Amino acid sequence: MLTEQHIDESENSAIVIGAGLGGLSAAMRLGAKGYRVQVFDRLDRTGGRGSSITQDGHRFDLGPTIVTVPQLYEDLWAACGRDFRKDVELRPVMPFYEIRWPDGTSFKASSDTEKMKAEVAKINPADVNGYEKFLRGSKARYKVGYEGLMTTPMHKLWETIKVLPQFVRLRADKSIYGYAKTCVKDEKLRMALSFHPLFIGGDPMNVTSMYALVGYLEKQFGVHYAMGGVQAIADAMANVVREQGGVIHQNAEVDEILVEGGAAKGVRLTSGETVACPLVVSNADAGHTYDHLLRNHSKRRWTSKRLKKSRWSMGLYVWYFGTKGTKGKWPDLGHHTIAAGPRYNGLLNDIFIKGKLADDMSLYIHRPSLTDPSVAPEGDDTFYVLSPVPHLGWDKSVDWQKEEPIYREKVATNLERLMPGFRDHIVTETVFTPETFRDRYLSPHGAGFSVEPRILQSAYFRPHNISEEAKGLFLVGAGTHPGAGVPGVVGSADVVSQLIPDAPSAADSTLPMAAE
Repeated sequence: MLTEQHIDESENSAIVIGAGLGGLSAAMRLGAKGYRVQVFDRLDRTGGRGSSITQDGHRFDLGPTIVTVPQLYEDLWAACGRDFRKDVELRPVMPFYEIRWPDGTSFKASSDTEKMKAEVAKINPADVNGYEKFLRGSKARYKVGYEGLMTTPMHKLWETIKVLPQFVRLRADKSIYGYAKTCVKDEKLRMALSFHPLFIGGDPMNVTSMYALVGYLEKQFGVHYAMGGVQAIADAMANVVREQGGVIHQNAEVDEILVEGGAAKGVRLTSGETVACPLVVSNADAGHTYDHLLRNHSKRRWTSKRLKKSRWSMGLYVWYFGTKGTKGKWPDLGHHTIAAGPRYNGLLNDIFIKGKLADDMSLYIHRPSLTDPSVAPEGDDTFYVLSPVPHLGWDKSVDWQKEEPIYREKVATNLERLMPGFRDHIVTETVFTPETFRDRYLSPHGAGFSVEPRILQSAYFRPHNISEEAKGLFLVGAGTHPGAGVPGVVGSADVVSQLIPDAPSAADSTLPMAAE
């Protein structure tokens, strides 16, 4: 139960809905601006999709597994007068990941250009020059798409119009797969250079070629693992919020954002309790924010009709399991492995266009116990195996209650070629399906990454960080600008902090809204 001390109607107070990485980042930045912040989260641990569960001595990181831009965290901590490196230990992962195809071909990604060219040459020597072309294009797209847009507010159409000439020059209308196709001839290499949007819920056959920037981003910043998992980052964020004087309420779900006279007035919890506050930041999925949390308030832009017409990211099937006595077993299976299926284009078409659960699959295998002994008992391993699948919004959506054990067996069959006999060693396991994402994270259609990052669902065309629906309402997280993925989610809080003034010292200070 909330007590009177939690209720604050002053203009120095702020409410954050959701203790995911976006919500915690926003709470930190608001705390640094002098606000008294209260965070409300329905889960029992901070981190949202970046949280973890511990089962029979195995810690399963439920969502993101890597850190690609440490500078984002360093800047966030610095804004709060703190040192990120003192709170969180990062370790570089090398190679970043290995892609393996059914015919035995493999590709190891790293930041070393010469090693990358050797990996390309191993598959097709004639594509080395094309890879160099791709890398040059990746850098150009990074400069425009990441450095130029990542932390720039995009709620005004003019901000998007300004970059259109550069987007035209870089052929942003072409898909990332289409761009890779212009650079290299080998289909395996086209897959290796274009699959990255899947990490943020995008179809490589349809999302813009601007996402080629990931190749340069990885090269520039590397790929890191946070000791203790991403949960350790979330916990460190929560500690900063508390040290700033903020309060984090767990097992406290917000059911409605209260609006009066066109302005946010606070929130109502599922318990029925009301918390008054003139500044609300929602880290709930943008679709859930507008369709449920604002269900009693008429919308000008993000109506239910518009949300139904939106394209949503794919769903995820994730199998978490712990194995006993396997340390040192499967020595060629690294920290990150991508087991490519026999199809690329066809599988993506099944997932994103047809909404069909295919018999074949591509798998992302995470083995953190190679880097972090704390995830498993001594001598044991902890695994996370992910397969992209359709979301639940299709006319004939997958009945996961029926299909899950069947699909798990298909996943296991694919894993056997990389981890012979692994099932004999499993001692604990749990599975997340799109239904879990829908129920645990209140994700529309059980989508893994909110609104799909297509070009006409990005920047100005994505739900804005500052809401048009109510003064004092802001959005952070995967469903708003700049988009999904941990850098985008953390970056969204930076954008919001630019839009919210420092905590007012006078009663006549006002908060902006997008229409102004």
